[in-house]
Order: sequence, then structure tokens, then C-alpha cells
Amino acid sequence: MSLVDPERRVLSGMRPSGPLHLGHHQGVLKNWVKLQHSYECFFCIVDLHALTTDYDDVAPLSQRVMDMAVDWLAAGVSPSSATLFIQSQVPEHAELHLLLSMICPLSWLERVPSYKEQQEQLHGKDLGTFGFLGYPLLQAADILLYRAGVVPVGSDQLAHIEFARDVARRFNHLYGREPGFEEKAEQAILKLGKKTATLYNNLRKAYQEQGDGAALETARALLKDQQSMTLGDKERLFGYLEGGGKVLLPEPQALLSDSPKVLGLDGSKMSKSNHNAIFLRDSASDVEEKVRRMPTDPARVHRSDPGEPARCPVWPLHQQYSTEQTCTWVQEGCRSAGIGCLECKAPLIETVQQELIPLQNRAADYRDNPDLVRQILAEGADRARSEARETLSEVRLALGLNYR
Repeated sequence: MSLVDPERRVLSGMRPSGPLHLGHHQGVLKNWVKLQHSYECFFCIVDLHALTTDYDDVAPLSQRVMDMAVDWLAAGVSPSSATLFIQSQVPEHAELHLLLSMICPLSWLERVPSYKEQQEQLHGKDLGTFGFLGYPLLQAADILLYRAGVVPVGSDQLAHIEFARDVARRFNHLYGREPGFEEKAEQAILKLGKKTATLYNNLRKAYQEQGDGAALETARALLKDQQSMTLGDKERLFGYLEGGGKVLLPEPQALLSDSPKVLGLDGSKMSKSNHNAIFLRDSASDVEEKVRRMPTDPARVHRSDPGEPARCPVWPLHQQYSTEQTCTWVQEGCRSAGIGCLECKAPLIETVQQELIPLQNRAADYRDNPDLVRQILAEGADRARSEARETLSEVRLALGLNYR
């Protein structure tokens, strides 16, 4: 088995539920482009998740998947730096979801905040299904399948990452105590070499007897530096540090994005369902029309009325896209009534259009070569399956499903 450093591995994904907009670009894709050069990244188009809410409208799903792949590539997510793949093309996702469902308490799923929130938001759909109830567990399986220790999310997704941590912790508690665990751990310590083994034992003792958190972190760092140690031995020693068992499924940590949330044309969260989005494939004329029709500060009834940018839905987009010089011009001109609302919107329209032109040009190249896109996704699925099989092999062994 290959060695995996969970803290250097990222898993993230998007549900193909429709066209991508500026919020996806600023809040997710630009972050992925940065992460792919610093981490081992797996980026997944989670089409199985799309079925949890749109199971009654599957006709557009395959095209939405391809459109999403094209937009990812056009935004700079690179198949040479990251693994891009479709969730359903790696059947291990479904298998791990099933196996984890055997140990996941029903109450854990029912208390996930988004369970009731989405039922209320999508009140026109029948979401009383097993698939919808279990989607947080499928999301946990997506993460745990790749032993990903880092998951880039927004603050609204923190509960899902904590849920995945709970599932990993429960699994490790139930199945990490492999037969002869302590003997195997002691044998693994000997493989560290005399000096390193002594240091490991001293740090382990300091943590377990005195609760020394610094000793625990030092010991973990020590193990991460052991390049020649097998993954199995390393997992045993991580678990042995804390007096537990083998760490079969590492607990993921959330990586909060520092990108500000992009607000929509009406000042609320940008989304397709809110009908307030500028989409990545909108034409220049579409962008102009949408921005020109945006509501502004209600206090500016007449051109000569002074306004306040903080009350205007256009201002957050200026903060996101305009230069500091333009933002200063907007603030001064609005408050003094020196500029009108259409004048204020003009530089924003131009900046957004310029932002989208190169992305749309690259997207057109990929749309004209669908075989290349399919090849990228197929190769990504092969790489993902290779990693997923290793995890499933360990999980099946822990569950006693080892018949060969």
C-alpha cells in the first residue's frame, strides 16, 4: 500500500445541479487552483449527490456533468496538478457509503442542520427518501474514501465535516482494535530505530500520563517524517499514541476559505435558485443587462439624491471586482450624488465582462473537444479508483469481509 499523508491530501466536490456562477468561481474554483499546487487534490463531480434531490429530473444530468468539467478546466483546475473525476465512475464511493451506513446512528443523520433546512427550501419536492436522509453519510464516504485530511469548505458546511469526523472516529473505535494490535504496534516501534523509538516512547508516555498536548503533536510530526514506514504501521503508531487502536480512517479537518462570499444581484447569496446570479457563460450583453437592472440604494429616488454604498446591492460586487481607486470613486460619487447609479455600474459591468472573457474562450476550446474532456475524467477516475480500492481493502478487512 502506498503511503498517504492525510494532511497533504484534499478532497472537494460540486453537485452538478446547473450552470456555475461568479460565486462558484470566486469562492471555490479560484481556491482550488491555488490548492492544487500545494496539496494532493481530488476534485469530484458528485453526480450521485445530485440524485438525492433531483432524482425525478435526470435527463439533463449527463450534460450538466460535462458542462461542469468544462468550466472547471476553463477556470484553471489542471488534470496535471489534480485528479478530476466523476463520483459515480468510482463505485467504491457507493460501497463505502453502504458499509458506513451499518454503523451510523439514525439520530446522527436527523440532526444534521441542512436536513430540515433543505426540506423547507425545496418544499415542492418529496424528500422523504432514504437517499436524501443519508446524503451527509455519502459526503463523509467521499472524504474518508481518500483518507483526505483537508476539506476546503465554507462556514455553512462545518457541520458536515464534523459529521464525517464522528463517523471516522466511530469506525476506528469499533474496528481499529485489530487482533494483536499492541504487539504489532510494539513491533512497528522497533522499526523506527533505537533513537527514534526511544523518543516516540517518551513522547507517548508524556501524553498518556501527563496529558502533554505538545508531546502528542511532536510525536505525530515524528511519525509523518518516517518515509520508509508502511501505511499500516504508521496508522498503528498514530493510534497507539493516544491509547486507541489503528487509525483506519483519518479524521478530516475543515479548511475555511478566506474568499468573501459573492452576493447576488439582489444583495442576498448568489445562487441559481434565488434567480440572482451572473453565470460564467453569460454573454457580455447578459452581464450588462443584469447589472444595469440591479436595485440600488432606495434613498436615491432622484439622480440628485445622495446615497450610501453600504445600503446598495451593487457595492459588494464593486468590493469584489473593482480596483481600490474605483471603489473610492464610487463611495465619494454616491454620497455626494456626483455620479448616478448607471454611471456607478458601468465600470463594474466592464470588469466582470473582462473577467469572464478568457474563461469563456478556454471553455469554448474544451466544448469543441469533448473527447479530451472525457479522457481527462476517465484518467482521473482511474487514479481515484486506485486510491479508493486501497481504502476499501482496509475497510473490508476490518469488517471481516476478507474472503480471498
